Amino acid sequence: MSTGKTIAFFPEAAFGPALNSVGIAQAVEELGHKAVFLSDPGFVEIYQDYGFEAHPVNLSEPMPPEQMAKFWEDFINGHIPNFRKSPYEQIDNYVKECWMAIVDSAKWAEKDLPGVLGRIGPDLICVDNVILFPAIKHFGKPWVRIVSCSENEIEDPAIPPHLSGCGEHDSACHAAFRARFNEVIKPIHDDFQAFLKETGEAHYPLGQFCEASPYMNLLLYPEPVKFTRSEPLDPARFQYLEGSVRQEKPYQIPEFKSQNETPLLYISFGSLGAGDTELMKRLIAAIGRLPYRALVNVGDYRDAYDAMPDNVHAEAWYPQPSVIEQVDCVIHHGGNNSFTECLYFGKPAIIMPYVWDGHDNATRIEETGHGFKLARYDWTEDELAAKIQASLTDAAMAEKLAKTSAHMRASNGTEKAARILDEMVNRPSRP
Repeated sequence: MSTGKTIAFFPEAAFGPALNSVGIAQAVEELGHKAVFLSDPGFVEIYQDYGFEAHPVNLSEPMPPEQMAKFWEDFINGHIPNFRKSPYEQIDNYVKECWMAIVDSAKWAEKDLPGVLGRIGPDLICVDNVILFPAIKHFGKPWVRIVSCSENEIEDPAIPPHLSGCGEHDSACHAAFRARFNEVIKPIHDDFQAFLKETGEAHYPLGQFCEASPYMNLLLYPEPVKFTRSEPLDPARFQYLEGSVRQEKPYQIPEFKSQNETPLLYISFGSLGAGDTELMKRLIAAIGRLPYRALVNVGDYRDAYDAMPDNVHAEAWYPQPSVIEQVDCVIHHGGNNSFTECLYFGKPAIIMPYVWDGHDNATRIEETGHGFKLARYDWTEDELAAKIQASLTDAAMAEKLAKTSAHMRASNGTEKAARILDEMVNRPSRP
């Protein structure tokens, strides 16, 4: 193995993809390479806090970093009323507006990205996003697509469409979602096609905003929950990482004012979902009346809460992998890091989805027997208590989680990814 190669990571401006790339970058550096980050200005400090060099790339009109960091938080908070709607109903509001913002981000990136790449001079570029950045293809070095969302981001006619939350075999749901998505998204897609033409790129089929890399594509999904495709992915170009769990500092479980001998829950809707404080308050109140302890991630909204119940401990942030390893059950929003980390540590999850691939992961966790899906708002305290109890006592689920955890730990996704990238930078193969 030769050393000294530079591998650039360009995740989208969200904590899931960002922290997934951190885990792979940590493993890459252990092999002797240099990992650097291309970053939305609002995320630069996050990568620097993990000890990485990070270079800002404007993905929207330039603004102060603190304002940039809040862009998606404000965007999500503005859509909280839409989180009560089905995935199909969200196409006309959240999904549409999200894709408009994503297309704009690709246009803005094209202004900065060529110059930033020229200054860094990476030997390999890893991009984790749902949209193509033409400058990455044009740079002349191999590039890798990382899929940190649900694996159905790589389409197949036999599996549920991305963002739909459809069951694997519910073909009527698949067809209805695809038709409505393509109808609503067409003007945005047309705008993106015009941008691709300006950059010399080929036209994409309706509904497609990115392509698989001709070099290598890394999917976070583990084998025990992946879909059965009509066209299996070629392992020469597609590799499942079986999760990608970053290294975090150890976490010491705090002493609670009561119920210190009861099962421990972890509740997190991610940094963006934390803005739904009314739902979080309802959950906290319900847990306060149940025989459990809970660690609750409230994000930047700690001031929105009064005194917590004696069996609840809340923080703005937790080193999540270190926490999940120690708890008995996790209630989360279905983000792919939370989804795969629960599987990696063999912990049952109750997923209360609100947007994006949370819908897909919530359906998938239940239909593969690794946890439960629970409507985000339409639940009673008795239903919540029953789901938690079942998560803690279901012997078949516990056995399945143990097998999945053993499989994922043996695979070690971050190290697997690092080995693949190491081979590419030392023996780059042209498509």
